[in-house]
Amino acid sequence: MNVPDIHRTRIKICGLTREVDVDEAVACGADAIGFVLYERSPRHVTPQRAAELVRRLPPFVMPVCLLVNASPELLAATLDAVPNALLQFHGDETPEACRVSGRPYLRAARMAPGFDLLDFAARHPDATGLLLDAHVEGYGGGGKVFDWSLIPANVPCPVVLSGGLNPANVIDGVMALRPWAVDVSSGVESAKGIKDAALMRRFCEAVREADARIADSLT
Repeated sequence: MNVPDIHRTRIKICGLTREVDVDEAVACGADAIGFVLYERSPRHVTPQRAAELVRRLPPFVMPVCLLVNASPELLAATLDAVPNALLQFHGDETPEACRVSGRPYLRAARMAPGFDLLDFAARHPDATGLLLDAHVEGYGGGGKVFDWSLIPANVPCPVVLSGGLNPANVIDGVMALRPWAVDVSSGVESAKGIKDAALMRRFCEAVREADARIADSLT
């Protein structure tokens, strides 16, 4: 997956809606904070609300704005409100629709038996990475783990592992797949859109434990 042998796995915590959760996620060591700009999601925030929350982020913590088949108006409003965000296209967007913003982006792939990830990657050569999620109704956030054996070994760009991750299973995911990053939402919640500080902390600690185990195995 184009990941060096010794690598610090990046952590993205997604679906934040409250200031206290943003602050706790940063304190736990998250590298990226995700905001869902999809009206049908229980974690939905407006571009303006996302901008308010992003202003709490310190340097080197990346805001990510998740969009699902967004209208041109919503995309423009997002770009205007959060100009420093990485975009995450999580719907059925074409490669051309992803490129139109002119901004770096992640492309979500909804993993299921028969899905050709290598062909999907080839059709999105401009993506900075592929976020691999379970194929669930509602475009993510379903807390469902997909079959990790569906991921080919030679994905040509950085992989972000998502889909049902939590403090109990993320060590296995990192050690088995060595992704560039991991993404968590429902696995660190007390309710949809409400993050649990203790779970976020345990998740980040588990990722660091997995990195340490990998490093130890290479020495």
